[in-house]
Amino acid sequence: MDLSPKLLAVIFLLFILGSNEMHQGPVRVAVARECQSPSHRYKGPCARDANCASVCQTEGFSGGKCVGFRARCFCVKAC
Repeated sequence: MDLSPKLLAVIFLLFILGSNEMHQGPVRVAVARECQSPSHRYKGPCARDANCASVCQTEGFSGGKCVGFRARCFCVKAC
């Protein structure tokens, strides 16, 4: 059984392409960006993220958190 060099090259390329298809690497998961906006209804220094989040939910955001040295309430939502 004598195989021509062209046939061997084709078989070799198919083997390389087939082995490349089996290992695609890690799957990347898309993560939604988070947009922040200062709360318009929260009054006073922000001491607890839970309080900030509940006020932000009344403003139509998905949550909120206390941010920065001045402890201000920032509302967050997916962009």
